[in-house]
Amino acid sequence: MDKGFIHIYTGNGKGKTTAAIGLAVRAAGADKKVLFAQFLKQERYSEHNALKLLTKNIAIQCFGTGSFVRGTPAESHFEAVRKGFTYLTDVFNNCKYDVIIIDEVFTAVSTGLLDVDEVLNMLHRKPQHVEVVLTGRDAPQQIIETADLVTEMVEVKHYYHAGVTARIGIEM
Repeated sequence: MDKGFIHIYTGNGKGKTTAAIGLAVRAAGADKKVLFAQFLKQERYSEHNALKLLTKNIAIQCFGTGSFVRGTPAESHFEAVRKGFTYLTDVFNNCKYDVIIIDEVFTAVSTGLLDVDEVLNMLHRKPQHVEVVLTGRDAPQQIIETADLVTEMVEVKHYYHAGVTARIGIEM
C-alpha cells in the first residue's frame, strides 16, 4: 500500500472488535503483515484462537489484567496499558506491519488509563504505508477528526438487557 489510512470503529453497538478482526483476516489473506493489539483484554477469547491459525501474517499482543475496569482503575490496569502503549510506540517507530489494529484503545482513554494526546501523537507518527484501525466505545472527537474512516456501531436492541451474558464463540 502506498498510503495507509486511519479507521475508527466506535459506538455502543456490538461488532467493533469483530469488524477489526474481519479486516485483519482480509489483510492476512492478501499476504499483509498484521498486528492485532488489544488493551484491557488478556489472550483468552475465542478470536485469539482463530487468529492464531493465521500466525504467519497476524501477530497478537494483549495488554490487560483479566479484569474489567470498574470505578477507579487499579494500578495494575495502568501498568498493563502503559506496557501496551510503550510497545505500540516502538512498533510505530520500527514498523514491520502493514496493518496495525489497536482494539479497545478508546476504552483505555475513556477510563483515564491513556491520554488522548498520547494517542494523537502516535497517530501523527504513523508510517505513511501503514493502515491503522482503532476500536472502542466513546471515540474522542479529536481522534475522529484525525481519522479517514469512522464507523459507528449503534445498538438498536441487545439480548444483554434481557439477562443474557457473554457466550463463548459469540461474544468471547
